[in-house]
Amino acid sequence: MSKTKKKPGTPSSTIALNRKARHEYHIEETFEAGLVLEGWEVKSLREGKVNLTESYVLLKGGEAFLFNCRVEPLKTVSTHITPNPVRSRKLLLHQRELGKIFGGVQKQGLTCVPLAMYWSRGRAKLEIALAKGKQKVDKRASEKEKDWNRQKQRLLRQR
Repeated sequence: MSKTKKKPGTPSSTIALNRKARHEYHIEETFEAGLVLEGWEVKSLREGKVNLTESYVLLKGGEAFLFNCRVEPLKTVSTHITPNPVRSRKLLLHQRELGKIFGGVQKQGLTCVPLAMYWSRGRAKLEIALAKGKQKVDKRASEKEKDWNRQKQRLLRQR
């Protein structure tokens, strides 16, 4: 019947998006991965001080790691630690999912890219995808398609 609305002032579960990845790649398959974080990183994530744009996922030793993800430390970080904003973070995945990702990267030549970071039941999760790079022509075609869909919506609203 009626949709349930969020209460005003309720924070969104999305922490950060990697819009560039959807523009640069065809997304084949997505996975949800947990992150191994330190305490100061969790506090920074709650404040939204994270950047996924230049980050990438690297597979080595039977494990997946997130590299170049920038988590800016808060000014109130404890004095007895030295935070590293771009340290590598281990991704927590099931063995079956790791097998699919390794197979896609090595056999099919796909790339593993992070798409979004969000909260799920109080835990930080990362949405990663097996993706194939787009050519310049593909990027133009997807832009034209987006523009056309936007124009269709405007025309339908006017009538």
